Amino acid sequence: MPSRTYQLFAEAMAARRPVVCMYDGYPRAICPIILGHSDGAEKALTFQFDGLGSKGPVRGDWRCLELDKVSHAELIDGPWHSGQRHSQAQKCVGDVDLDVNPDSPYDPKRRLGKP
Repeated sequence: MPSRTYQLFAEAMAARRPVVCMYDGYPRAICPIILGHSDGAEKALTFQFDGLGSKGPVRGDWRCLELDKVSHAELIDGPWHSGQRHSQAQKCVGDVDLDVNPDSPYDPKRRLGKP
């Protein structure tokens, strides 16, 4: 059974709504882009568009999150952020369940089309 956080991230992806949460003690505003598992752990590749990280403010960077370290997650209203194209393949999520990219090269179990 997926965790509450996993379900919330899946809902955010389907509705293209941002998420605010705490991760490793830092407030973050993110958009989950890829959701799935690696080595049995729920993980998400996200685009962090606001908030903090261990090195200070973050205003647009890719983050790999272990969902068991996410707390106080909630959907918010606001624009969807997905960053620019990547130059490298993602290595965050090994078994991809969901990907917001309709042309995902990761063979997700479910594809999310444009909202």
